[in-house]
Amino acid sequence: MSDKRSLEIAVISDVHLGIYGCHAKELIQYLDSIDPKILVLNGDIIDIWQFSKRYFPKAHTKVIRRILKMIGKGTEVVYLTGNHDEALRKYSGFELSNFRIDDKLFLDVDGKRHWFFHGDVYDITMKNSKWLAKLGGKGYDLLIILNRLVNNTLERFGREKMSFSKKVKQGVKQAVKFISDFEQTVAEIAVDKNIDVVCCGHIHQPLIKEMQVAGKTVTYLNSGDWVESLTALEYANQQWTLYQHPVSKSKVVLPEDEDDLPLVFPTPNDFGLR
Repeated sequence: MSDKRSLEIAVISDVHLGIYGCHAKELIQYLDSIDPKILVLNGDIIDIWQFSKRYFPKAHTKVIRRILKMIGKGTEVVYLTGNHDEALRKYSGFELSNFRIDDKLFLDVDGKRHWFFHGDVYDITMKNSKWLAKLGGKGYDLLIILNRLVNNTLERFGREKMSFSKKVKQGVKQAVKFISDFEQTVAEIAVDKNIDVVCCGHIHQPLIKEMQVAGKTVTYLNSGDWVESLTALEYANQQWTLYQHPVSKSKVVLPEDEDDLPLVFPTPNDFGLR
């Protein structure tokens, strides 16, 4: 009997495979623990903006293998593109068996209309200053690396870990306002489209909450990320829950795959990037 948890839907986003901050090993542990009917990859799974053959470790390759294995075993996998993997948007509408690539997904689940999309299309910074957003992405990765080094030192001395980016987001009024505006905008558009539940990623803020817009209620979901939060959204028994994976203090050791052959990755130029 399988010890995996059966789920109707699982949603992950903002994995950022290909950057130093990605918790790929923990994500593999999570994928190995679930058996969803539908897996929604809600954008920024591969960080094509910072893609480099110089850094794509074995654990990052294993994440892709795990997803391929899930497809082979019958899980419906929907890859919704985000801004960091926007080069894949040219393939929107592609379908092969139980795998497809798209920009958005609509599902009727237990009588409620659900809308899944990454969320960058409603980010003013992304629309008007893409170069600034890309620069911010590189700075964010460096901040995460520094944060890990500091936390390793704090753990050795028995001190509580801290999150640099969370402190920045909470301490800068513009950042707090941006998150609030993003959630409000998404909720308002969802109501206009007669959507009951809207699910995003993009802002790395895992959350489930009910929002009131024009006298109507919409459920706002955000799947967070696998750089800091290590979160996923899960739907089972007619309700959504937010899963948070523990960060192991000891080194994560992954089992060897029997078919552990090297994957060949394209270069950024193959994605049409300069």
